[in-house]
Amino acid sequence: MGLSEQLLTANKKAMLVDDCCQMIDRQLASKSGITGIALKTAFTALKGVNPGYIPYIVDQLLPQFLTALDPLWTEGTAKGDPASHLIASRSETADAMLSITDARIQHTKRQIVKGTYEKFRSSAKKHVEEAVPDLANIVDKHTKI
Repeated sequence: MGLSEQLLTANKKAMLVDDCCQMIDRQLASKSGITGIALKTAFTALKGVNPGYIPYIVDQLLPQFLTALDPLWTEGTAKGDPASHLIASRSETADAMLSITDARIQHTKRQIVKGTYEKFRSSAKKHVEEAVPDLANIVDKHTKI
């Protein structure tokens, strides 16, 4: 059974979206310096698009993210610890997730969203890789519920 089938049930999806949004907030809070200020400002602008914009986007992207992560998760399951495999494969995990957002941004009509994404895309992989351990633990937690 793939991650989508396991995690996108009505009762699990809402909890998963909430945990992912909390993870994003924690990741942003951990950033410091000029990059941290810029990222926090960018997310504040995105939240200004609509107060529920970040949870909405997480909800919309989650099925595609889970599909993209499924091959890595399956490899990890075969090795006995899928969360650890995602973490050990953080570069591939980040690439899989960014391929989804890269494709999605091409179709957005919101210039503030597109401009913000393009501004930070060059450093996005580093930030996604840093978030992979938290993400892997969230996915692991919800596969066991």
